Amino acid sequence: MGKRYYCDYCDRSFQDNMHNRKKHLNGVQHHRSKKAWFDHFRDSAAILYDEQIKKPCRKFLQKGICDFGPNCRFSHMSEQELFNLKRHVEDVKRQREDPLDRLMSGRSVEQWLIRREKKKSALTSKGDLKNKDDIEEAPTESDVPHQFLSVPDLPPSLMPPPPGGWKAKVNNEWGETFSF
Repeated sequence: MGKRYYCDYCDRSFQDNMHNRKKHLNGVQHHRSKKAWFDHFRDSAAILYDEQIKKPCRKFLQKGICDFGPNCRFSHMSEQELFNLKRHVEDVKRQREDPLDRLMSGRSVEQWLIRREKKKSALTSKGDLKNKDDIEEAPTESDVPHQFLSVPDLPPSLMPPPPGGWKAKVNNEWGETFSF
């Protein structure tokens, strides 16, 4: 058995020789798989532009399924999906253009982690050491940067506290539990 060629786009392997590889790379299935792969990385503005040009697919609107799938030349997006996509594109554009948003998003995660470590070390040290920077930033900053809030399944240590704060349970020397 000779060498085998594996195509990442199609998730297929076959005997590697010039004829088989050329036949595969020029095949319709490979071109569809390659297009589908690169469509995952398309800009949302480009997707919106393409979908607005297309007419709605009648078969998809009537039955909810189309025989052509992603290769259909008509749009499979509902009006609500188009509206949401348009709003998302406008939000991205506004964030790029708005200098105030740039300053707020300019606060990097690294800076936040450095400030967090300083606060932790100040709380764990014997004295409550607070410098002027921490006092000035404490009322205005939310504990978690907005970049983290968009991440699903955020670890509990990075989650913002609930509005009323964390409920603490303390056991005294007699085994009684107090919550506050």
